[in-house]
Amino acid sequence: MTEAVPRYALYGEGHAAAPGGFAHIETIAERSSLHDWEIGVHRHDHFVQVLLVEEGHAAVTLESATTALEGPGRVIVPAAAVHGFRFRQGTRGFVLTLSTDFSTRAVGTADPLLAILARGGIAPLSSPAAARAVWLAREMLSLQQDWQQQDPLFLALAESLIRTLIVSTGRDEGGAGAPVRDGQRLTRFRQLVELHYRQHRDLDFYAGALGLTRRTLSRLTAAHLGCSPMDLIHRRLALEAQRLLRYTNATATQVAAELGFEDPSYFSRFYLRMTGKRPGDERA
Repeated sequence: MTEAVPRYALYGEGHAAAPGGFAHIETIAERSSLHDWEIGVHRHDHFVQVLLVEEGHAAVTLESATTALEGPGRVIVPAAAVHGFRFRQGTRGFVLTLSTDFSTRAVGTADPLLAILARGGIAPLSSPAAARAVWLAREMLSLQQDWQQQDPLFLALAESLIRTLIVSTGRDEGGAGAPVRDGQRLTRFRQLVELHYRQHRDLDFYAGALGLTRRTLSRLTAAHLGCSPMDLIHRRLALEAQRLLRYTNATATQVAAELGFEDPSYFSRFYLRMTGKRPGDERA
């Protein structure tokens, strides 16, 4: 496929596979000021990015939505998500880029670190959390001057920064008051979907991997997510299809094959049901 949306390692520096343990931090101004404070829409296939806005304003495009963010705030961009930024001149903050293997620092499948790196999102920050996150970012920026690959201190600071953002925004699975066990199961289910949605696994696979019955898994997602397990899986498939149709030159048939659909006509019907559009409508 020929990409219509550029893929980069660091913005403007070409596309490359991520070496294990890759990590990089820079100020917002360092790169965006070279591009009139605008980072065009692009994607990183092998990297997660964390944008920390200390002070100022950013218009954040994440997938198909654009959101205004006033500092202090944060953006977490999952690997392969289409995104871009337009900053008010003089906006202060940092951009942290991490290879996807950073998620192995999680202490278990229920660790919220895994969920936030997979889902991403945009959120304001409390003043105490922003102050701590900015301090950690400055320490990493200073440490980077003597950077060595897989520097354990740099990576530990990066983990501390992201965990600070998790606590500050309170984005736990299951919402306030949800049982801890339910939150852990939902987190694990989302992770399994992210790993296997292209393989069109049936509900028995997911329920078995979680040690649940199909009925229990269905009750869990209905209670906390307002949908069935297959709804969640199909939404993820439809989102990826939409990304490919909008941001690449792939035909509907190519997208269907890439996402594991054996019958392009079935894919077209699936896409219409999920989005209200035919695949060809995205081209228009």
